[in-house]
This record gives sequence, C-alpha cells and structure tokens, in this order.
Amino acid sequence: MTNKTNRRVFLRNTLATGAGMVLLPTIIPASALGKDGHVAASERIVMGFIGVGSQGTGNMKNLLRNPEVQVVSVCDVDKMNRDRATGIVGVAYDNKDCTNHLDYREFLAKEKLDAVGIALPDHWHGIIYTAVANAGLDVYAEKPLCRTIDDGIEIVKAVEKNDIVWQTGSMQRSSGEFFRAVQLLRNGIIGDVKYVEVGLPNGNRDKMAPPSTDIPEGLDWDFWLGPAPKVPFRGVFHWNWRWIMDYSGGQLTDWAGHHIDIALWGTDLEHTGPVEIEGKGNYPRKGIYNTPVEYDIMNTFENGLKMRVANNSKLEHGGGATFFGTEGWINVDRGRLIASDPKLLDAEIPENGYMPYRSRNHFTNFTECVKSREEPIVPARTGLRAISVALLGEISMLTERKIKWDPEKMEIIGDDMASRLLKRPYRKPWKI
Repeated sequence: MTNKTNRRVFLRNTLATGAGMVLLPTIIPASALGKDGHVAASERIVMGFIGVGSQGTGNMKNLLRNPEVQVVSVCDVDKMNRDRATGIVGVAYDNKDCTNHLDYREFLAKEKLDAVGIALPDHWHGIIYTAVANAGLDVYAEKPLCRTIDDGIEIVKAVEKNDIVWQTGSMQRSSGEFFRAVQLLRNGIIGDVKYVEVGLPNGNRDKMAPPSTDIPEGLDWDFWLGPAPKVPFRGVFHWNWRWIMDYSGGQLTDWAGHHIDIALWGTDLEHTGPVEIEGKGNYPRKGIYNTPVEYDIMNTFENGLKMRVANNSKLEHGGGATFFGTEGWINVDRGRLIASDPKLLDAEIPENGYMPYRSRNHFTNFTECVKSREEPIVPARTGLRAISVALLGEISMLTERKIKWDPEKMEIIGDDMASRLLKRPYRKPWKI
C-alpha cells in the first residue's frame, strides 16, 4: 500500500473485538517515532512541490520545518528554480535524494507522494490543480483558487470527487487578529452588519513594461505560457505576470483570497455569493500591462448586505475589511484590529456563542488534516467563493454593466456576453 493508504488505515480503521468495536489509535505511538522523538520515515507525509519560485519556495521551507513532512521532489519550468529548491531540500536533510522535474505530468507519474504544494501563475491553476486532485493527492495550493470561475468549478469538482484534503493558501484565516474579528462579528458585538468595505492594494499605475530580452537560460518559455496565448518573451515572468490579464487580474484577484475571504467569513457568507455586481475600473492605455490600476465594485447579497471592494486609497479605513454594524464598526488588516470604540474589542463572548474554526498555523492545519482527514480551514469551495467576488467584479468592469448572478448555480443571469467571460480559451493542446 502507499504511504497515504497506510496512514488512512492507521487513522480511520476500526478493529472488531468480542466486546464490540475498538477505535485504533489516532495519535502516532512512541514506537513510530525515531530517536529524539522524530517521526519515523514510514509515518511522514511525503510531499513534492510544483512551482518553486519565491512563494513556492517559501511554502516549501515552512513545510520542511515540520518533522512529519518528507519533501522528496520539486517541479518547475525554470531550471534555476529547480536547482535552488533542490539545494534547499538537500541542505535540510543533508543528502542529495530530492529529485526534480520540468514537466508536472512526469512529476505526477514518477513520484510516489501523499501530498503536493503548488504555487503557480494563476492561468495554470485550472489545469494543474485538477490534475493533482485527480491523482488523488492532498494539496496545499496558493490563492487565488483560479483565474476563471469555470476553472474554479472544475477544481472543486475534482477535489470533492477524489475526497482529498485541500488547503487554499488564504493564510489570514490562521492569524489571531482575523480570528478575533470574526469571533466578535459573528457574535453580534457590533450589531447587525449590512455594509462592508474591502480595501485591496492599489493597482500597477506606475509600472512600466520591461524591455524585451532573451529568454533566460534554463527557462522553458513555451511551457511557462502553457494554456495562455503564445507571445514572444518580453521579460514578464516569475513576478510581473500579475499585471497581464492573460495570466492574472492584478491586485484585485491577487488579494481577493485574503481580504474578500475575511469579509465573507465575518458575515457568514463564505458559502454563497453576491446576486448583483456593479464595478468600474481604470485600465492602462499603453504598454503590455493591462490589469486595472483602479477598481471600485459594489456587491449586493441576497440578504441585502452591500460589500464594496476597492483600492484601499479610496476607503476611509484603507486596507483590510471594515464591517459597519448598527452598534459600531470593526476594521481588521494584517497586524491591525481597530474599532469605533476600543471597548468593543474586549467584549466577552457568550458561553454558548459562535466559535470560528481555529487554526494557529496554516501549514500545520494542513498537515494535521492530512493525517486526520478533517477539513482544513480554507477548503477549495471556500477559496472559490472568495475569488468569485473579484472575478465577477472584473467581468462587470470589462462589460461596463451590472451583472446578475445566481450563487447557487454559479451562473450569470440573462447576459450571454458576460457569461462567455466565465472562462478563458486555452491554447491547444491544453485542456482540463
């Protein structure tokens, strides 16, 4: 059996006895630990990583620190990234056992894994996220979940069909200030919330297109493009791809998985979406960068709540999520939790009050759930709801009209032109 199968048997099976059913232990026994309390190799979560640029390598380093994880392989279309990541793993384990691959399909076919960490440009998410899910592997995947809503729907289908553990990298849910804000909000500390402002970073107004350059040695440019339109190399890769709509939606989609996610969590709307979306955007007039430099989107939910998503410079409280209730307001951002009255932040939660899902470390929450088969704090369908708000706003800005949305069917109502923007065409031969 595979490592994953052994672990699932160890964690979930029951043993029949004459007196009834006795649960097998769900904690690794001392006999499974090596010297100095280290987890025995046979009980570790065997992981590989697809996409080991800056974010992917950062995620890999975090998981390398966990003694219950064994990193065995990396995959990237850039040899420089592969070599650097392989070296990091080698130093961590003091060996040269880590393999590396250019092609994710070879990586999935050859490596015997329990889980995969993925950090890629957004335009690759639909294809590779579904491929890894369909391989039956647990996943830690970077936000946003998808570049298009149709891709996101396919990802969620693959995750749920294969019953895998999926953690979306919306890490703010594992930070104390966001947990406390949601705890206060969901227990009515500021009364009835009917309006929320979400401040995301300003767009790429001052960014200039890089000069055309030769393809860096070791980079497979055609593979980097993958399903995106074929274009000559123009110096756009590994970071500044965020400002080109073929690959991303700029700061709007890059940060949706953070602050929009918290806005939905705090209002108990994380399992639905808006029914009307109306947005205005300011797009660059020249150069190759074409994601919006400004955006201002009003979302209306079925319960009447209004959620404004805009550049943080447009909003009184700036970045993060600001919740306006009948008895005050709360703003939460990274490292900041403020309120109209500071006493609101010290409010006691009723003994039978609502307790949000508690995760103190996003990576540890993932590995614990891989072992327990519980659901992580940001499963795929939750990640889809957060990015859907931004993607619907993008569609409204591009079509310059109000969008009506069915959040249950995940369909645009009565607008064929807008509906076509729920997906982006893939360059042949790529497909999900």
